[in-house]
Amino acid sequence: MEIEYTVQIWREGNQFIAHAMPLDVASSGATPQAARSALDEAVKLFIKTAEQHGTLAEVLEDAGYENDGTRWRSPDWICIEKHSAPVAA
Repeated sequence: MEIEYTVQIWREGNQFIAHAMPLDVASSGATPQAARSALDEAVKLFIKTAEQHGTLAEVLEDAGYENDGTRWRSPDWICIEKHSAPVAA
């Protein structure tokens, strides 16, 4: 069975952060590819831990996933937007 997830990557200083949505799992690396690789490993460990605790289906359903019998489909992303908010100086 497979689990889909969307990866978002951004830079923080000299590190790249990779975030798996909607699992809310993140990792980092010195390059975008290193961050992706670290994230893939973190997601595998996240899934394994949830399976060991018997909570994988609950965790995925709470994150908006649907099981079609062969894979867990992530929610369809409508858009990813960048917004701003005022901050006191």
